[in-house]
This record gives sequence, structure tokens and C-alpha cells, in this order.
Amino acid sequence: MKYEELYKIADKAKQNAYVPFSKFQVGAALLTADGQVFTGVNVENSSYGGTICAERTAFVKAISEGARQFSAIAVASSGGEALPCGICRQFMYEFCPELDVITGKDENSLRVQPLNRLLPEGFRLEKE
Repeated sequence: MKYEELYKIADKAKQNAYVPFSKFQVGAALLTADGQVFTGVNVENSSYGGTICAERTAFVKAISEGARQFSAIAVASSGGEALPCGICRQFMYEFCPELDVITGKDENSLRVQPLNRLLPEGFRLEKE
């Protein structure tokens, strides 16, 4: 799948964001190694700690459906280019340090960066 198409899917998904406080809509589209796409949006909560970002929503949906190998994630927002926050970077790093992270103001201004550049020396426990 072309990254422009993945970005368009993220951009469309952001319409479903639940953002009564910030009004800042974010959509994500996560591409698995086998070509599946899982979308996510940010969901705010009155208890701010209960808020979840679009990137983690997409990952949780994918993981709960059995996906474990990922190649790229596109992130679109209502406020221009938006990079994943620190907790999202760490969360994604757990599953795919080499993940391509696609951001931009629109599908014509995309930036692609590997996650391990956005989060150098990310933390991972050794798996038994």
C-alpha cells in the first residue's frame, strides 16, 4: 500500500475522534506486514489519564485481533502535522522499533521517519 493512501485512511478516521475538551482530532492507520489496516482515533476522558491516543488505539485493535508484525503507521490531525507523543512512541517500540511513521499536513506533504529515530534507544524488556 502506498503511504499516501494510508495517510488518507488516517485522515478519514480522525472524524471519529472523541475530543470534547481539546477539539484536536487525531486519526491513525496502522499497516500490518501482511497488508491489513487498523485505524484508531484519540478518545478523551474527563479523567485525563484515561485518554488514549489514536496510535495506541490502532495498535490495541490490531493486537487484540492477533496481529503482531507491523510495517507503518500514518498519523493525521485536525491541527496540521502531529508526531506521536512519547508514550505512543514507547508503546509502538515494544512491537516494531523499525516501524515507518508517516506524518504531514496532508497527503502531499508527507514525512516518513523510522520509529527508532523518533525514539532512539527505546526501552524493551527481554522476552523469555
